[in-house]
Amino acid sequence: LLNVASAIALFLLTSTYAFLSLSNKSPLSSPYYSPLTLSLLLFNNLNIFIAMCEIALGLNIHKIQQDYKRLHAKYTPTKSQWSACIQFLTMPIPFSQLCSGKHTWSKMWSTYSLYDPSYQNHESFGFFIDFGNGLSTIPPSILMNLAMVLDTSSYTSVDSGEDNSWFATVLSPLFVGCVGLAMYWQGMYGTIIYEYYSPFDFDEFGHGVGYFWLQ
Repeated sequence: LLNVASAIALFLLTSTYAFLSLSNKSPLSSPYYSPLTLSLLLFNNLNIFIAMCEIALGLNIHKIQQDYKRLHAKYTPTKSQWSACIQFLTMPIPFSQLCSGKHTWSKMWSTYSLYDPSYQNHESFGFFIDFGNGLSTIPPSILMNLAMVLDTSSYTSVDSGEDNSWFATVLSPLFVGCVGLAMYWQGMYGTIIYEYYSPFDFDEFGHGVGYFWLQ
């Protein structure tokens, strides 16, 4: 049965296979099957999935606020937020709503808001950093994936030794490295700031500073 957890797993598997199927490298070459390549593809595809959910966060914040109020009334008095997480992950998804940010993936944020209510507040740092991350992460993640699976030497002139395709330029190690450095730095910086302010945010909403570090 298709539920949230299986849909996420299915996305990671199919997207990773899709990028590998684009490869023009020899399947017998070690980098093609290397653990590093596969782990980076999975990581970047997870980033792409989360970015799409973060876009859903920004576009459906009012629905998230409404769902959060309902979940808060149901789970917070008994301190059973973990049950809400299990309920979300095992929630069946009709095929017609598989790609629906409003009806399916926005619920990720109303559920997580039981732990960090800033995500149902469109004026908070958490909201803006994640919505902005969603808008800026997908193109560089795709670029990194393509650079790992495509052999750019096939786009290079043998006679002159120079790139004769804009595609080879975009996938050059220098360009991809600069874009990747910027993307991963953005992710690291946002995570550090979030890790700093979240314990105090949890304390403000009655969870206690130590509660955050146990999650």
